Amino acid sequence: MVSVSLCMIVKNEEDTLGRCLSSIAPYINEIIIVDTGSTDQTIAVAQQYTDCIHHFTWIDDFAAARNFAFSLATSDYILWLDADDVLRQRDQKRFADLLLTLDPSIDSVSMPYILSTDEFGNSLSTIRRNRLVKRSKQFQWVGPVHEYLQVHGRTINSDIAVAHCSLRHDSDRNITIYEKRITAGEALSPRDLFYYANELKDHARYDEAINFYNKFIATGDCWIEDLLASCSRMADCYHELKDDQHELESTLRALQYAAPRADTCCRLGYYFLQKNDLTAAIHWYETAAALPQTDQSWGPTNRSCSTWLPHLQLCVCYDRLGNYELAYQHNEQAGEYRPTDRRILYNRSYLHPLINKTDTKSDSYA
Repeated sequence: MVSVSLCMIVKNEEDTLGRCLSSIAPYINEIIIVDTGSTDQTIAVAQQYTDCIHHFTWIDDFAAARNFAFSLATSDYILWLDADDVLRQRDQKRFADLLLTLDPSIDSVSMPYILSTDEFGNSLSTIRRNRLVKRSKQFQWVGPVHEYLQVHGRTINSDIAVAHCSLRHDSDRNITIYEKRITAGEALSPRDLFYYANELKDHARYDEAINFYNKFIATGDCWIEDLLASCSRMADCYHELKDDQHELESTLRALQYAAPRADTCCRLGYYFLQKNDLTAAIHWYETAAALPQTDQSWGPTNRSCSTWLPHLQLCVCYDRLGNYELAYQHNEQAGEYRPTDRRILYNRSYLHPLINKTDTKSDSYA
């Protein structure tokens, strides 16, 4: 069985740190907490789980802080989490099983990262991250903000999910770091251009965000997942600016780079539904519904677009066409993911008598 050091950087996480540590502590050999300047009870919470608490002077560089935390580890492998992350019960069992069976020649284990869930517990947004890495490889974090762990060698993709359960978010922290760097005359890397554009979008600075997404794409040095996300997020920006034509063009732009993804299909379906072009809308929603569901993607994945959403919209399309049987079937498929959704319950009560009425008419012609 391999040994594991948990390495975390924290600041003012008194509300979430205990929840995180209690979900993983029984399976860890060593917990290393690096505090970057807490002024609340974060240290006191950490002391309930470990004596290995260190301080790091914050220099607006997440990678530097994480690399310092990694340098303190002594176990075979290093696991990293943020204070508002949690391993749920099912994933705790999976993690324990992994430690018993992990081949020591494996250099990195990736895990799905659940960024958000709906009220029914369905994953809404997921990405995949290198989460458990061999200490002897001395992998390094790269990037002062939106940092990433640079790994190589033998990697396996596990189904152990880490859930991000944030209670609050410092909305200005990252954009402030970027703008300090820009003011200092630092040239942003392609990756930084993408993440700065994301920050601008999140701050409703839509025209600026579009500009930086285009700058990112123009570099030609784009990871495919970030490239597709840029097209989608530009479409979001144009939607907020009420520019339908450029929203459509940004959506279609994604089709230049890869086969249609479910979120692109749903956006196109919605466009044609708004135009009352039901044939085109049905095509794109059915395409979305038929695409395989996966948690293997390293880019952001909106699981709504490959699960319940296209079926709910197909219910709308077929209802407008008077095909109540198909509308009902798609509503029921959506209901498998959202069993108490009020829209689905309403559709069921609305469609059921229409189906019965149609069946009665058919019988009368026999």
